[in-house]
Amino acid sequence: MNVVIGTDHRGFEYKEFIKSYNDFSKNILWLDVGCHSSDSCDYPIFAREVVQNIQSGKAQAGILLCGTGVGMSIAANRFEKIYAGLAWNKEVARLNKEHDKVNVLVIPADFVTRDQALEMVSAWVEADFLGGKYQKRIDLIDSF
Repeated sequence: MNVVIGTDHRGFEYKEFIKSYNDFSKNILWLDVGCHSSDSCDYPIFAREVVQNIQSGKAQAGILLCGTGVGMSIAANRFEKIYAGLAWNKEVARLNKEHDKVNVLVIPADFVTRDQALEMVSAWVEADFLGGKYQKRIDLIDSF
């Protein structure tokens, strides 16, 4: 699976840590759109890059990181057919995918540990959208 990953400076170290985790490397081809250092930068640029890679078909899913995750969520959710969900533990990450068809997982780097971030990514990658009544709700959102 191709997963595009992007972050601002506050999530840079977590992004690098997640990409280096060997268990993910077996099943995920990472497309890293930045940022590429801990120097201060603007998160909306990287949210747009992640989204555009999903919309173009270069990636099937995306991960965004920033300090709180809120800004990245807002920026990504401005785009059609993008369902960005903020998670703060593995259960929420799993339910994001199963119930809300989240195709962009957003991680608040300032509020979780690296190990928690890995657990969230793993739970989200392994989960499947359940469809049914959940698809009905997604269709309702898409109709707005």
